[in-house]
Amino acid sequence: MASRADNIASNLNLANFSKATELRQRIWFTIGVLVVFRFLSFVPLPGINPLALEQLAQQTQGGILDLFNMFTGGSLERMSLIALGVMPYITSSIVVQMAAALHPTLAALKKEGATGRQKLNQYTRYGTVFLCVIQGWFLAAGLESFANSAGLQAVVDPGYMFRIGAVISLVGGTMFLLWLGEQITARGIGNGVSLIIMAGIVAQFPTFTANLFEGGRTGSISAGIIIFFIFMVIGLILLISFVERAQRRLLIQYPKRATQRGMMQADRSHLPLKLNTAGVIPPIFASSLLLLPLTISQFAGNSITTDSTSGGIIQTLNFYLQPGEPLYLALYGIGIIFFCFFYTAVVFNPEETAENLKKNGGFIPGIRPGKRTSDYLDYVLTRITVVGAIYLTVVCLLPEYVIRQTGIPLFLGGTSLLIVVNVTVDTIGQVQSHLLAHQYGDLIKKAKLKGRMR
Repeated sequence: MASRADNIASNLNLANFSKATELRQRIWFTIGVLVVFRFLSFVPLPGINPLALEQLAQQTQGGILDLFNMFTGGSLERMSLIALGVMPYITSSIVVQMAAALHPTLAALKKEGATGRQKLNQYTRYGTVFLCVIQGWFLAAGLESFANSAGLQAVVDPGYMFRIGAVISLVGGTMFLLWLGEQITARGIGNGVSLIIMAGIVAQFPTFTANLFEGGRTGSISAGIIIFFIFMVIGLILLISFVERAQRRLLIQYPKRATQRGMMQADRSHLPLKLNTAGVIPPIFASSLLLLPLTISQFAGNSITTDSTSGGIIQTLNFYLQPGEPLYLALYGIGIIFFCFFYTAVVFNPEETAENLKKNGGFIPGIRPGKRTSDYLDYVLTRITVVGAIYLTVVCLLPEYVIRQTGIPLFLGGTSLLIVVNVTVDTIGQVQSHLLAHQYGDLIKKAKLKGRMR
């Protein structure tokens, strides 16, 4: 028979929102913060010429800036105060996470509990500020050099004062976004930083949809391509929703313990291993590395010539590494598979997991604790990572191939779809948790009332 908790979870519906006052307040607070984020994306940096920026954005399409521009909701293209978005924080957190897995001192901090996590978060913020300063300085210098080489005066008054002012503004914008993300996490619903990234991606959806159907109306895009694209997006969303929640659950057995009635009872639990442990990190890393030569040549402008050896190499790489080209797709797939295994090995340590199970008296039935358990976990994790890597490769390469064949500038690539679907599923799960807690609260109140009446 189903438990009371299962019955309550199955009866969750939208009608319960009318009773969950706290949940409604959290949702409205989250929406309000995201509106503030969208307003900030249209506030330009001081000293920027907006008209020249439009031409700059057209001439730098296809590079790594398009990837970052997607995550910032067009803020980078408009050179707003939050042009860097939260990507420096994401990069810093990944670096600190890898360092905590490889460096003994940081690994010891990770095991200290809440105090150690607080110190690691502090190091992450220091790294975020450092990356913001470096990226902001090179971004300001790149705008000035691009204007000098291409004849576009994107900066009204170039010089060190503009660079310093741009760096201060960009650092302040990124740290303010992190503060907004913390407010969403604490007082709203869902993970704040993830919701900010998703809001930036979703904000471009109306414009793309309008352009897509306008192309169908004018005849530049055939109706068959539009229908195929719609079915492809729906299919990818269903695939991502299924695989991202897929787990390999390993049975964990604990020794028998005496209960209050004197009976011996053995405890059981499960160790969940996600099919896609690496998340969206592999496609981001792989695409960033492949688009780096094109980005360098775009910002260098006319200073790169085919007469020099380095210039010729960069020009050749740009020719063969255009998005959608066979070499680009092959290297992109190989990069995704490599970073899947690399990042999974960083975030999940079979030896540490096996040691923790041994300390708590847990074991996998049929597997000896210690080294045998570690080897078994590594064996299972390797097998499911192969499936996860194939899944990520298909999700990321299919949109790139469609872009190349149809010529439609799809902003809904594999990476963006992964982020949107994952954040949406996580947010819906938290909403259901709040509704479930609210219904449990009602049951407790009713039980107390009945007890007083007796």
